[in-house]
Amino acid sequence: MTIKNAMTIDVEDYFQVSAFENHIDKSTWDTIPCRLENNMDRILQLLSDHDTRATFFTLGWVADNYPSVIKKIVSEGHELASHGYQHIRVSDQTSEQFLADISRTKDLLQQIGGNEVKGYRAASFSMGEKTPWAHDMLAQAGYAYSSSIYPIQHDHYGMPSASQYLYYPLGEDDQEFCEIPISTLDVPGKRLPVGGGGYFRFFPYALSKWMIAEVNKQHKQPTIFYFHPWEIDPEQPKQNNIGMKTRFRHYVNLSRMYDRLDRLLKDFEWATMDEVFINKQNKTLS
Repeated sequence: MTIKNAMTIDVEDYFQVSAFENHIDKSTWDTIPCRLENNMDRILQLLSDHDTRATFFTLGWVADNYPSVIKKIVSEGHELASHGYQHIRVSDQTSEQFLADISRTKDLLQQIGGNEVKGYRAASFSMGEKTPWAHDMLAQAGYAYSSSIYPIQHDHYGMPSASQYLYYPLGEDDQEFCEIPISTLDVPGKRLPVGGGGYFRFFPYALSKWMIAEVNKQHKQPTIFYFHPWEIDPEQPKQNNIGMKTRFRHYVNLSRMYDRLDRLLKDFEWATMDEVFINKQNKTLS
């Protein structure tokens, strides 16, 4: 049986990424030309061309400023999920601030989209050992799952000690809420990031394809893939006041991303997080 993988999009524009947070003040977001709507239209058309449904982890700020984007996501049969309101790292918030943020964003997305919001993804995968209260806050706010842990070593995020596959962070006796980590693959002496983003743009496509297939065939597990609307937009305005590492990570192979996504959608079966993990889990428990 072919394994369905989860296709996910973190809905934020180029000026909202964490890498630029010290260079672009959030108070100026309203004054910056937004390229999100056009990029989202291209993504939605690409998914439609491949008859694929995806999960869109969306900023509350986007919902407030571009509600038509939210309505398009839902009307085309995709899953709407939360990415927090203003792309603030969980590790930069108190538990009280975090609870207020995720509750506000969930309510806003549900009001505009008209569907229940079950999932959450932290800005820059900023949940981990420094935020032991985060999963409890998400369950308290009514979420069914999080996809916020990346079990790798990275200079800005990562929790290598975490499980590589779905687990219950509140305990095995509490299976109402789960964490679904971004996909990785262990090879001798190293753990490889499978889940997408900048890695997908940097690695040769053949390597990414092999890693996903390896997780599916050898480990019998679905993978989670993610990308951002700005990653298909090589014409986005360039930032001049950033370091060389940040510049490379943000801009590498943007011109190749759309075609690579087209190939990826052809090479594997894809569905929403809800379909791949939550609905399947509920059937198993029933």
